[in-house]
Amino acid sequence: MSRNGARGLLLDPNRYDPEHFDAETRRALRAVIDWFESRGKGKLLADYHGHVFYQEFLDFVAEEKLFATFLTPTRDGGPGKRWDTARVAALSEILAFYGLNYWYPWQVTILGLGPVWQSDNADARARTAAKLDAGGVGAFGLSEREHGADIYSSDMVLTPDGNGGWTASGGKYYIGNGNCATTVSVFGRIDGVEGPDQYVFFLADSTHPNYHVVRNVVPSQMYVAQFRLEDYPVTPADILHTGDAAFSAALNTVNVGKFNLCFGGIGMATHALYEAVTHAQNRVLYGKPVTAFPQVRRQLVDALTRLVAMRLFSDRAIDYFRSANPDDRRYLLFNPVTKMKVTTEAEVVLDLIADVVAAKGFEADTYVTVARTDVTGLPKLEGTVAVNLALIGKFMPAYLFQPTELPAVGTRLDAADDEFLFRQGPARGLSKVRFSDWRAPYAAHAGNVNVAVFTEQAEAFVQLLTTAPPTPEQLGDLDFGLALGELFTLIVYGQLILEQADIVGLDEDLLTSIFDVLVRDFSARATDLHGKRAATDAQREWARSVLRAPRTDDATFDRVWQQVAGLSGVYEMKP
Repeated sequence: MSRNGARGLLLDPNRYDPEHFDAETRRALRAVIDWFESRGKGKLLADYHGHVFYQEFLDFVAEEKLFATFLTPTRDGGPGKRWDTARVAALSEILAFYGLNYWYPWQVTILGLGPVWQSDNADARARTAAKLDAGGVGAFGLSEREHGADIYSSDMVLTPDGNGGWTASGGKYYIGNGNCATTVSVFGRIDGVEGPDQYVFFLADSTHPNYHVVRNVVPSQMYVAQFRLEDYPVTPADILHTGDAAFSAALNTVNVGKFNLCFGGIGMATHALYEAVTHAQNRVLYGKPVTAFPQVRRQLVDALTRLVAMRLFSDRAIDYFRSANPDDRRYLLFNPVTKMKVTTEAEVVLDLIADVVAAKGFEADTYVTVARTDVTGLPKLEGTVAVNLALIGKFMPAYLFQPTELPAVGTRLDAADDEFLFRQGPARGLSKVRFSDWRAPYAAHAGNVNVAVFTEQAEAFVQLLTTAPPTPEQLGDLDFGLALGELFTLIVYGQLILEQADIVGLDEDLLTSIFDVLVRDFSARATDLHGKRAATDAQREWARSVLRAPRTDDATFDRVWQQVAGLSGVYEMKP
């Protein structure tokens, strides 16, 4: 296989034609790109800065039946419709490429549909499928103003009405699409019932007269609603889940939904990088192009390298997500890594780009201005970085110390319905999840100088956990645990990057550059651990011992720089 450089891995609207998808999927994705390009950059940015609600986009979605086609499982939508994570990811990236405000109504629709498609209530599923087909969108009514996403403390109360149903009263806060969704999955509790049995997911519709939209809580194009239900009628036909199943539906929905955050970050970072490279290559200061300055080249090489790594990891994670089954739940680790690591890397990429374009990154007519503002939201949606790092840490013992022979996971680009996502079952048993030997892909690339250096650091981390493991007090210190989690995450990140590098035939210079970044990041995280008040002397000695410098030579750096420079003028949104 020919070695794949950066340009072949980045979304380019000018030549986008994903041949691995079926004809209708390709047509639909192309239609989305053409819709944005026909409106142009001026309209895109004017609507963004003017906080113009994206009704025209929702009208386009309805006309194309876009959400209905991509987000209805075959069981409920029939032929031509399926929940296919590969194409869901592709659309997530395209929408974010043009702005988070267009990705957002898609994302919260995904969340709103999660409890429905997991439900055994066939009538509710059928009604939801019909509303989607009519152009409706979804919303996920979980969080509340006083309690956030603390679902144990819900003030949305269902009171029995004496006729076998209930009336629901209470408020929800920070609910995307809450102003216009015809399918709103609402979490609440039944009055007079104690314990887990009190909790319930039920369906609501924002067009109902007892559904009151209070306001948009953010100053933005997107509508993030505060709404209240006042004696909203709920019948048994509206009940999606009760008791423990309601808890599992909430957590499993977030598992499905948060995966799309990584492709949101990839889309925004890609568009911003095109704009930044083209600007810097054509900007002359002190008689020479901005890109002649060494620090600018380093920043742009870092930005491209991190972006390629984000894509490699996320594309490989799709395969594990789609291949999941009751006996193989490795996705439960890779999923929070996509959420926590890839989204924070998107922030890093935008920070590097902002340093390059300087004042240009504040102007009203640049996409960079939009992306650098909005990218900060991704790590905070569907669980904070801290929450996802804590989750990642639960898999550390099994991943590092208990490798198991498991079936190989191939590339999953087939047109299949990912039905297991909606029958994940109870949200527990994480300690029982097993992983294949993480060392295998590292050993296969031992000839790469920076992979070899990073492998030394990874092996040293295993030694830390055996020779100077966390004390009982440290195990109760979340701040210290998060520092360990950051180091562990890098090892997981590198594994899937290496696997996908083999699949796509990644250019060896790019691989060297990616592990140049990972070596530096590991050293930085070790330094952070060294500075923790809770760290022991042995742990601080370990941290000093693993500091490494990458071994990238000038020739390799220059070849990667040429890949960056080659992006100049490749894409610019139509005016």
